[in-house]
Amino acid sequence: MDLGGGGSSFCSIRRLDPVYLINMKKMNNRLSKKEKHLSKLVSQYAKINLKEYRKVRKATGKYKTKKLEAINVDAKSISELLSAMAKTGFQGRKLGEVVDVWEEMIKDKNVTIIMGYAGSLSTTGQWKIINWLIEQRFIDVLVSTGANVSEDIIEGMGYYYYKGSQNVDDVKLLESDINRYYDVFGDDVEYLDMINLIAEFIMTRKEGYNYSTMEFLRDFGLWLNKRKIGSIIGTAAKAKVPVFSPALVDSAYGDAVLIAKSRKFNLILDQAKDYVDFMGLTKKVKDIGVIYIGGGVPKDFIQLLAVSSPLEYDDKKIPGRPGGVFRPATNEYFYPHKYAIQITTDSPQWGGLSGCTFEEATSWGKEAVDAKKAQCFCDATIALPIVTHALKERIKSKRKGTDFSSLFKKK
Repeated sequence: MDLGGGGSSFCSIRRLDPVYLINMKKMNNRLSKKEKHLSKLVSQYAKINLKEYRKVRKATGKYKTKKLEAINVDAKSISELLSAMAKTGFQGRKLGEVVDVWEEMIKDKNVTIIMGYAGSLSTTGQWKIINWLIEQRFIDVLVSTGANVSEDIIEGMGYYYYKGSQNVDDVKLLESDINRYYDVFGDDVEYLDMINLIAEFIMTRKEGYNYSTMEFLRDFGLWLNKRKIGSIIGTAAKAKVPVFSPALVDSAYGDAVLIAKSRKFNLILDQAKDYVDFMGLTKKVKDIGVIYIGGGVPKDFIQLLAVSSPLEYDDKKIPGRPGGVFRPATNEYFYPHKYAIQITTDSPQWGGLSGCTFEEATSWGKEAVDAKKAQCFCDATIALPIVTHALKERIKSKRKGTDFSSLFKKK
């Protein structure tokens, strides 16, 4: 601030810091006449604003409660590295927070953990990570795209995916029966072999019966296990972890339905039954923690559990379940998720659910106001392996999990 002295060193006074300015009085004996005049002016200004200054500085303190800590390069486990990252900034901090929230979720005995698994990630080598999470009961329910619970079966059948390149002539790939998943290659003949395997299973189903995707995938998982074909749904069936896939036919399963139809068999997948069965899970839980790898249909399906499940009941309240929040305007209860994690590359500003923040979801009642949450904007093929290995280091025993074994009893 210019107080009238051209060229003086006191013409621009460190943002008029009152403590600094008042101390200038002590320098008066060493100042020229002009500088003494300026010192008097700024001293008076400082006294007037000292009260306001102290108020501002007091307010500043509430933003300085947790110090950022720079990372030292030394011998660290993955868990220790993520703990260090949680004390830094940007998405590195968020990745560290993801494992912290997930660990807390696992240790909360009242929580049922539901994972949404979107996209086509099993082709990238992630499916055995999902198997491990199921085996450890670090998730209790899986909601997946059809791609993720079909394309893993290719490797279970003894085939492979191959490291490829996104910089390739795709016409030549077409001519060579190679399917490209960005920088991963797969053999189309092997893909068709997997579709035919699903169709073979479909032919063993009860014709005229309305299957939910949970029932269908449960039975298919058991069928694959008998044939010693590794898969996510086989691992889930063995662990009695229910798997739902609300858009199941948007994958190789849809193609298999068509092949079965060509053989005069009509499979019925009942989406309404699927929705009712999934919403019915809330009768068996106390609190819910959600984990989203990507977004899409799996995320939306799970998010609705918090607000739609009470609609089955006349009083719009889940019988026997504590913790409902009453909404007077609509005379209904909702049950926000206690924990929430998402790893996604989608951004919120486009308005889609895949990038929707948990803060926005709170306005719907889907996440609790005080929910423990972490949202990391990162490629899942980077984040998921790192986070799960950190969990393995931190948690040494298998979790008991929520008992959904009744869903595995044949009716």
